[in-house]
Amino acid sequence: MTVRLGLLGAGRIGKVHAAAIAAVPGASLVAVADAFPDAARALAASTGAEVREADAIMAASDIDAVLITTPTDLHATMIEQAAKAGKAIFCEKPIDLDVQRVRDCLAVVAKAGVPLMVGFNRRFDPNFVEVRRQIDAGTIGKVEMVSITSRDPAPPPADYIKRSGGLFRDMTIHDFDMARFLLGEEPVSVFASASVLVDPVIGELGDYDSASVVLTTASGRIAQISNTRRATYGYDQRIEVLGEKGLVSAENLRATNVEVANAEGYRREPLLNFFMTRYTEAYRAEIAAFIATIAAGKPVSPSGEDGLRALLLAEAALRSAKEKRAIEVAA
Repeated sequence: MTVRLGLLGAGRIGKVHAAAIAAVPGASLVAVADAFPDAARALAASTGAEVREADAIMAASDIDAVLITTPTDLHATMIEQAAKAGKAIFCEKPIDLDVQRVRDCLAVVAKAGVPLMVGFNRRFDPNFVEVRRQIDAGTIGKVEMVSITSRDPAPPPADYIKRSGGLFRDMTIHDFDMARFLLGEEPVSVFASASVLVDPVIGELGDYDSASVVLTTASGRIAQISNTRRATYGYDQRIEVLGEKGLVSAENLRATNVEVANAEGYRREPLLNFFMTRYTEAYRAEIAAFIATIAAGKPVSPSGEDGLRALLLAEAALRSAKEKRAIEVAA
C-alpha cells in the first residue's frame, strides 16, 4: 500500500519532511501548498509533486494524509479542517500555543476518528531510542533521575522570537516530551529558573534565552533540563538516565568520531551545528513511523494528547519562572 501525502508548508521544516518522504518506501508526496507560491513551486519541482491550494489538498480524493508544517498559528485550524475531511494528520509541534485551543482541536479530531501524530522527532533519534530500549529492558532498573542538555548554537532572529511562543513553548517543549518519554511517569510539578543572558533583545521581546527546569513525578522521580539559546561549541544534545542499577546515556554527535593527538594535545571534530543535521535520521524515522502506523491502521505516537501534555508542562514552567516557585501541572 502506498500512502499518498499532501504537504502544507514548503518552508525549512517542510523541505526536511519532503526529503524524509522521498526516503520512505510506501510513501508518495502528491501535492504541496504554501502561502508563498514560489516556495511551493520550487519544492514541488524538486520532488515531482503538484502545487495545489491547501483547501484542495484537504478535499482531494487522491490524498490519504496531510503533513502540516505551516506557522504555528495555522496548526489547529488546519488540523480541524483535515480531520473533518477524514485525512490522517501529521503536525509539527505545537498544536497551538493556547491550552484550551489545543483541547478544542483534539475534541474535533476525536469526533472525526482520524489519527493525529505530533512532530516530536527526538523520540525517533536512534540514540535516544536505544536509551529507551535499555530502560525498557531493565538494564538500569527503576528510573530515578533524567538529565537533559539541550542547547542551541545561536539564538534565532528577533522576528522568530516574536511569534515562537517563547523559550518554553518553542524550545524546551521538545525536552518536556523527552522527559515524559524517559521517566515512565507523568511530572506533577515544575520548577523553572530562567534568565536573559545571551541577547537583551530577547528580554525586550518578553522572552528568556537561558533556563533550568526540574520536573518531579508523583513517586519522586526527577528530570532536570538545561537550555540556552547560545552554545558557541555547537548544537549540544545529551541525555543521561540514572537508575537503581546503573546509568544509560547518549552523547553528542559529530561528523566523525576521529580523534587526533599530537604535541598540542587531543583534537576532535566539532559538534554537528544545527537540528537539521543532528536529527536527520530522526526526521526520516519519524515519517516512516507515521506512514507505517496509518498504513497498518494502528494508533500513532506521539499523539495529540502527548502534544497537550508537553504544552501543559511548558505553561507550568513559564508560570514558575515568572512567580519563582514550583507549579503543579494542570490535569
